[in-house]
This record gives sequence, structure tokens and C-alpha cells, in this order.
Amino acid sequence: MKNRTVVVGLGATGRAIASSLLRRADVEIVGAADRDPRVVGQDLGVLLGGLANGVVVVSDPAELPAADLAIVATVSDLHRAADVLLPLLERSYNVLSICEELAHPWRSHPDLARRLDDTAKAHGVTVMGSGANPGVLMDTLPLLLTALTQRVESVRIRRRTNMSRYGAILSKFGLGLTVREFATARSRGEVVGHHGFEQAIGALAAGLGWDLDSVDVGEVEPAVVTTSPRVGRPHAYRTGADRGCHSCRPGRAQGRRGDRPGDHVRVLRAGR
Repeated sequence: MKNRTVVVGLGATGRAIASSLLRRADVEIVGAADRDPRVVGQDLGVLLGGLANGVVVVSDPAELPAADLAIVATVSDLHRAADVLLPLLERSYNVLSICEELAHPWRSHPDLARRLDDTAKAHGVTVMGSGANPGVLMDTLPLLLTALTQRVESVRIRRRTNMSRYGAILSKFGLGLTVREFATARSRGEVVGHHGFEQAIGALAAGLGWDLDSVDVGEVEPAVVTTSPRVGRPHAYRTGADRGCHSCRPGRAQGRRGDRPGDHVRVLRAGR
């Protein structure tokens, strides 16, 4: 029997997920939703570059048919994602979301995590946050690798990502802005960098049995600034524009920070 599935959110990641599911023999996509008027009303198969499959994209998840699983590929902020997650749980969908802040929300969003958990239990379904980061690259995989040693005193992770296939999501990294424009946009909350550092640190620390005093979530900073005009995909970059951002997220234990040589390092997160 095939697993009846709906997909909510058809941005770059949602489309990649849907395309992968269409190739599976054990999954049947029975519905799809996205608020973008350019895709609403389109056949999902055609939208994904294939043959029509009879699944018409709707604008409101409330219009989706009954299914076993709802995959939500929308926003990174859990407070905003919950507006979609909770109604789906109340309609008895099992929910799997790529929302980074849902991966390990108990420390950062305790009240909302409890509400989601209670709602899922009340309707006999499950809710799970999963993805590449957090989810695999910066918590599950490092935790697995610690099995190769008897004692772990510190964890350092650096990740570099090719974002060329992404579109609107790049604005939150400030790509293409000058250093001054970057600072202004960051002060307005328009440049936030990557979500999920706190959740990944919490998941990794929990797996290692570490009780962190705190997790510092600092501000995102420009990492690579062009010295000449550059043409890339999907952006062209002026001289002095940001081509990458850097985030450093240390965890604290025993009142000491893990971001200077000689300190007791618990978790150090960096991404660019």
C-alpha cells in the first residue's frame, strides 16, 4: 500500500522533495499547496518538469485531501511554521517539516514545542523536524563520528554550501549587498543568516550528555567581499558586495566560552 502524502511549500526545497517522492513506488502524492499565485492551479507533475499527474496545486493547505503524511517545506521560523503545522495536526496528518527550529525545539521554544507535542498526541499522529542542518550534517553525523573515540571534549564543525540553485531564500544571507547595506539590512531583521544553530547544538549536546549553560547565537557577518565585479547564478555582484556570510555559534558550559584558544570548548558552530 502506498503512503498518501501531501506537500506544503513548493519553493526550491519543496520541489526537490516532491520530485524525489514522485520517483518512489511506495509514495503517492495526492495533494500540494503553495501560496505563490504563479503556481496555484498548475498540475504538480507539469510544474516539476514532467507529465501531468492530476494533482492540482492549491493555495490553502485547508483545501488538501486527507492523507497519511504532510511534508511542510515552508519557513525556518517555528512561530510562523506553527500556523501551518498545528492545523495539519488537528486534521490528523502526520507532519514532517524542514523547519530548522523544529528539529530540537525544547530549549529554544519550550511552550510551542509542548503545544505541538500535545496536539499531535491528542490526534494520534506525529510531528517531526528533519533536514540537512539541523538533522544530519551538524548534529547527527558528528554525533555518529564521536563513537570512534572514548571521550569527547570539543566539537568543531565548519560547513560550506553552494547556494546557486536557490532564489528568494538568499536574501536572508545578504548576498549582493555592500558591507554598509548588509549592516543596515541586518538591523532591520532582513539579514538573519542560517536558522537552526541553537537547535543543532542542543541536539548534539543532548546526544553527548552535555548540559550546556547557554548557547550564544551571535549576529551573521559578511565573510567574502568582492574586489571586482562578479557574475554568478542567480546574482551579479558589484565591487565591495558580500558573496558569502559567516556565522559562529559557541555553546557554553561551566560558565566558560568555547571561542578562544585554551578554553574548554563544548560546541563551536560555523557556517559559510
